[in-house]
Amino acid sequence: MIGAAAFGVGAGLSACAAGANESTREPSHVSARDQDLPFIATEETYTTDELIALNAINDDHTEYLKEIGLAELGPSRIAAMDEARINVQVLSAHTPGVQNLVGQEGNDFAYRLNKMIASGPMATHPGRYQAYATLPLQDPEASADELERAVREDGFVGAMTNGFVGNKFLDHRDFEPVLARAEALEVPIYLHPGFPPKQVFDIYYGIERPGYNDQYQDYIFSGSGYGWHQEVLTQSLRLILTGVFDRFPGLQMIVGHMGEGLPFYYERIVEDLGDSTERSLNKPIDRYFDDNFWFTTSAFFQDELLELLLKYISVDRVMFATDYPFANMKEGTDWFRSVDLPRETKEKIAFRNAEKLFAINV
Repeated sequence: MIGAAAFGVGAGLSACAAGANESTREPSHVSARDQDLPFIATEETYTTDELIALNAINDDHTEYLKEIGLAELGPSRIAAMDEARINVQVLSAHTPGVQNLVGQEGNDFAYRLNKMIASGPMATHPGRYQAYATLPLQDPEASADELERAVREDGFVGAMTNGFVGNKFLDHRDFEPVLARAEALEVPIYLHPGFPPKQVFDIYYGIERPGYNDQYQDYIFSGSGYGWHQEVLTQSLRLILTGVFDRFPGLQMIVGHMGEGLPFYYERIVEDLGDSTERSLNKPIDRYFDDNFWFTTSAFFQDELLELLLKYISVDRVMFATDYPFANMKEGTDWFRSVDLPRETKEKIAFRNAEKLFAINV
């Protein structure tokens, strides 16, 4: 592992902390040194008109998703990548993908989306796009087959899931066909959040007060504003606690947003859950984070958070991501170029770890 001592001597990360919206940060010798740093951005989102119609919360949400260019996978996105000097984006369908569709409708929709990405942007801009497969998780067997088809036939690098499916998380035995296939194919599953089930939404995130009827705000509270991060961390811990990685020791999971709160809770989790799982798991709980999880910087362009993540997680398991178009690509790469870390460490995060995990090259 790599701790705070590995950061730049003198000023260090904490002393030069900056957030994602701090665009006036002064260039440094580190930033100048790393202008040629390649990037593989590992959590970058797309949608289609069909997906928006399926999943949008309301008309304002629909308009927002269209305004930010979520469906644009051609010249405009490539130009933004070039401006940020991002070599490769790994694409994923906007949450929750097709997970709400049951039966053959979901299976067909997932196949269409994956083929559209393979024959469209991946073929039109070779080398610039990779992709996670969209899976019809209401049908785990079909999902396993579609994952294998997408990987073997279209060159996809893994799959992305989005929160619960039918009030179940991936640790449920129903999803073992998907987990087993991912392990056999040696491709990761990216754990992206989704909006919670209605009963959870109502209890945790439904706001009631006189004159208040803004349900969209409640969705943000349950989503990117707070709830999503708790959900992914909960699901990650469930995968460990239910013995998923004891049954599938080669299975690899990716968690975004600087660990979805894990670094903050890490010592408490390892100490308290470690004691209680001493006889139920095959190894200490922290070993699962070392062996089965990867973490990305998506949308969290802050030095302090990266420092905390690297205090507990090996630099060999951290990857760069921006969460485009919900975060600005250039702000992300400008931030990371200025981070005061050794060049070798930054290369691992920027592209080398992704090359290793996905078996690709910039």
